Amino acid sequence: MQIAFPDAVYLVDAIEGGKELVEACKPAHESDYITKVIHDCKRDSEALYFQFGIKLHNVMDTQIAYSLIEEQEGKKRAYDVYISFVSLLADPRYCGMPYPEKEEVRTLLRQDPNFWKSRPLSEMMIRAATDDVRFLLNIHEKMMEKLSKVSLWRLAVRSELYCRCFCINDNEQADWPPLPTIPDDIEAEVHVPEVDILSLLDVPTGKMGRVIGRKGSSIMAVKESCNVEIHIGGSKGPPDRVFIIGPMKEVRKAEAILRGRMLEF
Repeated sequence: MQIAFPDAVYLVDAIEGGKELVEACKPAHESDYITKVIHDCKRDSEALYFQFGIKLHNVMDTQIAYSLIEEQEGKKRAYDVYISFVSLLADPRYCGMPYPEKEEVRTLLRQDPNFWKSRPLSEMMIRAATDDVRFLLNIHEKMMEKLSKVSLWRLAVRSELYCRCFCINDNEQADWPPLPTIPDDIEAEVHVPEVDILSLLDVPTGKMGRVIGRKGSSIMAVKESCNVEIHIGGSKGPPDRVFIIGPMKEVRKAEAILRGRMLEF
């Protein structure tokens, strides 16, 4: 786990330090007062929750922020397109830094799934781990200058939904903090979109193929028609489950379409 501060980057080694070392970071990860800047926090949050019982909270997700800024500037984004961290770093508005080492690490990881378990960490591993976080604070500062009050609220809500997206439990996440409410200082004449929600669909055995469609065609069509994000648990997350994020009316519409697909023969 990499943690960047303005003056230093710390690499928290769960293998060498053990579970206790990671759990020592729990108060900061769950704090209302410390903002955690992460790019696409869904899988990070899933790992922290299931492996260490940490409920990641108060996150500013740069992937979501990027989309909201693009929307503010009148650019329409397809709901199946998300800015990668490498592309975000390369964007001159935020960082303008190429990151070719990222693909090198991905190649090594594909060749050896236990790549990150090797000890001691090589210089290349330390550099790659550090580069994954050391630019985030500067990117965060530039994004905060661009985001409107409404976009900041939407960012806070959607980041919370990203945190709990794959973190399934029996009480429907009632033990997670409440979602941020609409700020009182938003002017009355400003349009405030409907609040985003997270919905979970359990897919019957053998029906996931119908939900996804050939080469993802079914999921793509629902995303486009309902203006929602749809994520599949798959090999890295809860199997046979679909997660839908978006405005309530659009999410309910997507649920109905997907349930219909499950009933098709």
